[in-house]
Amino acid sequence: MEQRIGSSSQPLEGAGFDPAFIPGLPSPASGRTEDDGPEKEPEVAEAEEAAPEPEGTAEAPPSEPEEDTPADGPVFEASDRRARMVADHRGVRLSLDDQECEFRWDEIGAVETETARFGKRYTVTVHTPDRRWYPIEIEAPARSHFARWDSELDAVLDAYFEEDAD
Repeated sequence: MEQRIGSSSQPLEGAGFDPAFIPGLPSPASGRTEDDGPEKEPEVAEAEEAAPEPEGTAEAPPSEPEEDTPADGPVFEASDRRARMVADHRGVRLSLDDQECEFRWDEIGAVETETARFGKRYTVTVHTPDRRWYPIEIEAPARSHFARWDSELDAVLDAYFEEDAD
């Protein structure tokens, strides 16, 4: 009798194991550089080369509104060596190490703060209407910062956050 060493099961197939399994997804980026430009489908590239562009009609890039322009309203910012939170006219932005997330004011259901009984951790939790929550812990330089941070965050929430009147 012959026995095989190892698993006798076949490898699983599907989108959970191979993203290329889903039809319509583009192939992974090849070893191209930024100077090469975006990768195009062969049919699209041929059509663009065949159709000459009329001279004198240069397409101007669409101008986007400046979102980095400072507003006159209040701004809350707290950070430590790993975490950072900013709340201003654009919404709430949380970052921890190399991970970031941003919430516009219309995407936020509630903002909750909590202070540690012992220690210097200030926890801010952003709740979304679809019952998800995103907490971030910021280590304060001193416990005396908690009251100042609470008042600054309350001022931002009062200015920009509108609760639905049911």
